[in-house]
Amino acid sequence: MMGVAVLAAPKWMTAAAATYSADGSAVKEKTGVGRMKLSWAPYELQLRHSFNLAKFSRTTTPDVLVKIELDGVTGYGEASMPPYLGESVESVTRYLSAVDLSRFTDPFRMTEIHEYMDSLAPDNRAAKASVDIALHDLAGKLMGQPWYKIWGLSPERTPDTSFTIGIDKPEVVRRKVEEAAPYKILKVKMGLDHDTETVDIIREMTDRPICVDVNQGWDDKHHALEMCHWLADRNCLFVEQPMPKEMIDETAWLRERSPLPIVADEFLQRLDDVRRAYGVYDAINIKLMKSTGMREAKQMAELAQALGMDVMLGCMTETSCGISAASQLAPLAKWADLDGNLLITNDCFDGTKIVDGKVEIPRGRAGIGAEIKG
Repeated sequence: MMGVAVLAAPKWMTAAAATYSADGSAVKEKTGVGRMKLSWAPYELQLRHSFNLAKFSRTTTPDVLVKIELDGVTGYGEASMPPYLGESVESVTRYLSAVDLSRFTDPFRMTEIHEYMDSLAPDNRAAKASVDIALHDLAGKLMGQPWYKIWGLSPERTPDTSFTIGIDKPEVVRRKVEEAAPYKILKVKMGLDHDTETVDIIREMTDRPICVDVNQGWDDKHHALEMCHWLADRNCLFVEQPMPKEMIDETAWLRERSPLPIVADEFLQRLDDVRRAYGVYDAINIKLMKSTGMREAKQMAELAQALGMDVMLGCMTETSCGISAASQLAPLAKWADLDGNLLITNDCFDGTKIVDGKVEIPRGRAGIGAEIKG
């Protein structure tokens, strides 16, 4: 990873705070008496299967684990960086090196802290999300409450999550469908020449509902409409980001004619994008790594619902730290795609579970509900 030291997460996360710079060397902590102390370390996520999308393939995801300590209480967060986000371990650690939380007396001043983080750099969304998640975890622990309860949400109202079946060889697709037996909804990656073949294989094995994520893979609106009709006959719930995010007029044209809901993903980043999506998409997919964390994700969900749009709660490849943080918002979503922790082999946290296909928010755990594995 370009010379950045990869540290063993469980050992680092349970050790005394140590802050690392972009080259992996220790730097001076920014802290004071009764002040928050921020530290972090790179961590590479290992995928169970090659992750194949319309435009690239990978077997790992770079990640940075974060913790914030205050008076003996620790909050955890993470930044996951799939390539299309435009962030890296180097950019995240460089940004975190500039963040000085010692200027704030407590984690509850989140609006001020977010304004401060945005003033440091306009982008770096995953880096900001890692701090936001850790702040929420810390604040929830200081209050002794999980965030779904603080927000007044009902944990029983979480949706089923989909399980991702990536683009792959037929024999691998069949194996992935077998692995997905506990899940009630399958998410199918599309955008290449053999899209129909993947769905046909799945339909040979199961009649469970599917949803489709094209990752901007269709660039002809007539082909996209034809595929939406084809999928509607095969128990498909919705189509996510069928066309390139720049093709706004074409996507609006497709939405008006499609028998299936059209969901914004790559088109959507932060709160201001929700209004831009109105009239172009039927629903939005909110991901903490793009929204700068839990605070803005909740605002996005509430604005979308006020505009009459549906909400999907998604994720990157993440540990159970990020997935548990997102699950606190799950009662606000119609659909969920919170399987990122299930797609890796080295999850160093324990948190949100999928029970009978449904997102189950951790009960009896304050903050985001994630704990370091022993």
